[in-house]
Amino acid sequence: MAILLDTHTFLWWVQNDPKLSGNARDLITGENCYLSIASCWELAIKVASERIQFDRPIAQFLAEELIANTISLLPVEFRYVMRVSSLPLHHRDPFDRLLIAQALEENQAIVSIDRSFDAYGIERVVSLS
Repeated sequence: MAILLDTHTFLWWVQNDPKLSGNARDLITGENCYLSIASCWELAIKVASERIQFDRPIAQFLAEELIANTISLLPVEFRYVMRVSSLPLHHRDPFDRLLIAQALEENQAIVSIDRSFDAYGIERVVSLS
């Protein structure tokens, strides 16, 4: 199964946070694990606004963690952006709406704590233990 990591799930994974569920851990260690460029963008905004910090520059952090954890980047394509326009407004966060569109377009499950994703008919793997 191909999975898309929500931003918090990616952080919990690379930081070995005990909040991450065992089921989520099992899936992330498998193949076909993706992080959206939208999540990278969200992290960059959080770094710039000093709401989060890493032990190295964000570009280095992301590059090294993606490689070390065999996580592929999912680019933002025009079709994903267009899919966002047809989504009902159950969720208003623009980053999450893009993740939902990507998961729908790519038939991926999302690993997330966010229950509002369920309203979109995608498979969600609960990330909280």
